[in-house]
Amino acid sequence: MTINKARLAVALSSLMLAGTVQAKEKLYLFNWTEYMDPEIISAFEDKYDVDVVQNYFNSNGEMFAKLNSGGASQYDIIVPSHYFVPRLIDTGLVQALNVEQLDNIDNVMEQFRDPAYDPGARYSVPYQWGTTGIVYNTETFPEAPSSWSLVFDPDVNAGYPFSVVTDGQVNLGSACAYLGKGFDCTEVDDWKEAARLLIETKGRKNFSGFTDGTPTLQQLARGVAHVGMSFNGDYLHFKEESPEAFRNLAFMIPEEGAEMWVDSMMIPVDAPHPELAHKFINFLLDAEVGAQLSNYNYYSSPNEAAEPYLDHVLTIPPVKPTDEEMSVLRFTPSLAGEKLQVFQQLWSEVQSR
Repeated sequence: MTINKARLAVALSSLMLAGTVQAKEKLYLFNWTEYMDPEIISAFEDKYDVDVVQNYFNSNGEMFAKLNSGGASQYDIIVPSHYFVPRLIDTGLVQALNVEQLDNIDNVMEQFRDPAYDPGARYSVPYQWGTTGIVYNTETFPEAPSSWSLVFDPDVNAGYPFSVVTDGQVNLGSACAYLGKGFDCTEVDDWKEAARLLIETKGRKNFSGFTDGTPTLQQLARGVAHVGMSFNGDYLHFKEESPEAFRNLAFMIPEEGAEMWVDSMMIPVDAPHPELAHKFINFLLDAEVGAQLSNYNYYSSPNEAAEPYLDHVLTIPPVKPTDEEMSVLRFTPSLAGEKLQVFQQLWSEVQSR
């Protein structure tokens, strides 16, 4: 009996101990690739004794489709570009923020506190901002013009492989800019003209397809492509990591105009851990953490308090555009209703032709 009681006591003790061991809470982050410093993730996990599970997307369309197919209940934080913010709000895929849980919210720069894409910043907090331009091989094009003609004019690029990004609005905006309509064009007739140009561009033998920013840089580094569209931070990040592979590659803002964008942090409407999501946003709004993020991914910080901690390379081009470049940069416009439907029809036609 004594042995049996002892065994019973051990068994009960083990059960009680097992009952006290709980799995760590998880934060589910849905972000662009190569966009987050792993050390920031580790620091957040250590501070709050949680695990961060990261998933990635390569385009806003991919992210939006994922949320529409059930992702709004699978992720705690998403990082869309500014022109998708109104669409996410209007479709009810995101929830309003509780600013009382964001002690560091005052660190956000003034120009991002009441953005046109989210009046009052009720749903979004800026993550990073940057530009979309052309990356090209300087040996292939030693006298390349600062122009979209490197993509759209067959006389300027007669035979070298080139690509454009998968984002329809960025493509239509770039074609509009080349045609003199402005990157942020929204007139349907201008869109139709731009769509015709894109269809003609697709038909050229040296068009290598639709390729997003990071894969484009990889193709350029291997010599598979000689011209492509990518982001200033990604370009500099890869150049710093592989200087020899990027020795003959340059980033350029076309003089006709190009995209300036802001990526924001938002919380899906049915996020499994909204309080933890607020803690994560607040953590990234810390001055030193905000600087650490930019120092890692080479994009501009919307965090004013982070500026004293930024590396010098973030204060000069291509990360910080020149005054001349800033004068031609435009935000991609947010679309809704009939305008969105017309755009989607035109973009579908471009893709299918």
